Amino acid sequence: MSDRNETPHLILQELGQKKCNGDVQTATENITISQIKSVVEKQKSKLTGSDLAAMCREVMGTCVAMRVKVEGMEAREAIKAVKEGRFNEHFE
Repeated sequence: MSDRNETPHLILQELGQKKCNGDVQTATENITISQIKSVVEKQKSKLTGSDLAAMCREVMGTCVAMRVKVEGMEAREAIKAVKEGRFNEHFE
């Protein structure tokens, strides 16, 4: 497992779990944009994004690798949705 201050561990903390099941077909973990923003606040100094939305997309990239859904959709779809502005209300 990663160090306690690394993004995957912080995502698991937000989910209240010790590990993810890791299987794409049976993945049940789901994180909200608010939880992602919480991870961003803890990781701000380590992220390279120019604004909050970009930093959230970085954390969502970790969710892709961890097989964690974002707002009920596959993490890649959620990243695309943020880029398209579908979650703008969270970044104002």
